[in-house]
Amino acid sequence: MGFWELLEVASAPVIQVLLISAVGVFMATDSCNNLLSADFRKSLNKVVFIAFTPSLIFASFAKSVSLDEMILWWFMPINIGLTFLIGGILGWIIVKVLKPNLKVQGLIIASCSTGNMGNLPIVIIPAICDEKGGPFGEPDDCRNRALSYSFCSLALGGVFIWTYTYQLMRNTSLRYKAFEAAEILKIPNKGLDDDVETGFLKQNDGYAGDTENQIMVDQGASIVSMNSEKSFCHRMMETVGQILTEVMSPPTIATFLGFLFGGVEWLRNLIIGREAPLRVIQDSIQLLGDGTIPCITVLLGGNLTQGMQSSSIQPLVLICIIIARLVLLPAIGFCVVRGAAKFGLLPLDPLFQYVLVMQYALPPAMNISTMAQLFDVGTEEFSVILLWTYGAATVALTLWSTYLIWIFS
Repeated sequence: MGFWELLEVASAPVIQVLLISAVGVFMATDSCNNLLSADFRKSLNKVVFIAFTPSLIFASFAKSVSLDEMILWWFMPINIGLTFLIGGILGWIIVKVLKPNLKVQGLIIASCSTGNMGNLPIVIIPAICDEKGGPFGEPDDCRNRALSYSFCSLALGGVFIWTYTYQLMRNTSLRYKAFEAAEILKIPNKGLDDDVETGFLKQNDGYAGDTENQIMVDQGASIVSMNSEKSFCHRMMETVGQILTEVMSPPTIATFLGFLFGGVEWLRNLIIGREAPLRVIQDSIQLLGDGTIPCITVLLGGNLTQGMQSSSIQPLVLICIIIARLVLLPAIGFCVVRGAAKFGLLPLDPLFQYVLVMQYALPPAMNISTMAQLFDVGTEEFSVILLWTYGAATVALTLWSTYLIWIFS
């Protein structure tokens, strides 16, 4: 295949995302009576999270994943961990060099380290298989494998997001609020300075006012210390609680059940195949899961509208995040994956290697926005980061995908 043919194959899924996202953008504006309002998006997101996504995960895994394949995929969790580690280092370098506001430091590191392991791979990677001339085999088989890889990425990425990224955003919120509290306590009360009685006190006791202010600052420091220096045991309990919450989430449970039915032959024969006695259950679950991709893509467009209404973050910070997340990280990831393949650590399936590299090239995860709202820190700033990184990702993902398809052809 020539360059333009490869570009056409690689750009088609990204264009699909753009077109469906544009529908979400339109539905979230006044021109459409704000049909996709913030409250409605939250409700629809819950439906997708609880019903649609688990159905599609289970239907895909039960149909196309075997026990042998699970063992062959052992490198994927390591690869995802490396995306968080390397991206976090790049974000930390940006913070140290540019020294941005404390409020956005955690957002910068999270944006560089935490990619969208769920929504975009589910949409983009299977769509590659539908294009004529693709290098990954027959469309149906390719799509089933692509969905399996994508959902495994979603499940494993979710664990990293709700442990590492959650703690990062939480700590950023505590530090920023502590800083705010300290700054408020340090502001002198000019009204009292002008008061006659205060002036009289200052004349009689020159250090009384300073002592009183120092006491207030010390009290604020004590509050900050109590909030930020929790015991190690308490932090561990919170982390374990978040892991258990993620493990008990519907997508993760569906992943486990999908692996179980896909790996155990007699369970698989109950629901998979024309002669399966309970095939109607699999068909019903598949039908429900088919609504996942349109819904999450429309939601993506609706969520991006918030970033169009704000400009509260420095352009240089945005440029550095885009370069780190969409240029440097994929380049490093490509070397990591090719090195692992060279040493025989990966399956021979080129689609698997393609998915591993694309995990490095994805824009920031939408879950960061949820955490920013949860901890009330940087919600507006992240909407701007989200808008510009996803805009840049339309070009970056297309170019990386074109290059990878050429490599694996």
